[in-house]
Amino acid sequence: MISLRKADERGHADFGWLDSRHTFSFGGYHDPAHMGFGALRVINDDRVAGGGGFDTHGHADMEIISVVLDGGLAHKDSLGNGSVIKPGDVQRMTAGRGIRHAEFNASKTDQVHFLQIWILPEKKSLEPGYEQKTFADLTGGFRLIGSQQGRDGSVTIHQDVDLYTASLSPGQSADMTLKPGRKAWLQVAKGGVRLGILALKEGDGVALTGEPGIKVSASTDAQVLLFDLAA
Repeated sequence: MISLRKADERGHADFGWLDSRHTFSFGGYHDPAHMGFGALRVINDDRVAGGGGFDTHGHADMEIISVVLDGGLAHKDSLGNGSVIKPGDVQRMTAGRGIRHAEFNASKTDQVHFLQIWILPEKKSLEPGYEQKTFADLTGGFRLIGSQQGRDGSVTIHQDVDLYTASLSPGQSADMTLKPGRKAWLQVAKGGVRLGILALKEGDGVALTGEPGIKVSASTDAQVLLFDLAA
């Protein structure tokens, strides 16, 4: 079964410095029909104006992944980590027993566009942790960027989930076989792709349950994320 979550049906919050679209319920946006998908709890499509950012705040018992699409995102946390996340970088923060952090646009003038992803952990009260890796070439087919075992150089996610991304040029395609007992969520991060008869645009999401696999073809320059999850 394939279920489309249209970009323009997502929740929306605009604070001036932050324009955020919520695929699933988050903050002041609550939709009982969209509370997450398996262990995948949050996909926020965030655009932060130059000089803007999130002041220091706390999290607990969540795997938080940031994928920057354009610009740079500056990060500081209570573990002493500090960095700037750019396109090609993947950041994973294990909130566990509790962590505090701040995120700001690294530029005073240019917008930063990134996806903030929350995944429910395999268990509560994990040791807080941080990991950031750079993936030099994300073009072509699906590339593993996050997994439970941190295999193939991916960041470690404390949950039974494989996270892939693909950057595609027009006419290029990416495909993945889904094992029995798995389901998947496809998120179009940039551009447009086709999934079977569906023409998907930036911000669209698709839930796949009971499907043997997935194949997307780019109609424009595009980037997609694919979450392979336990059913």
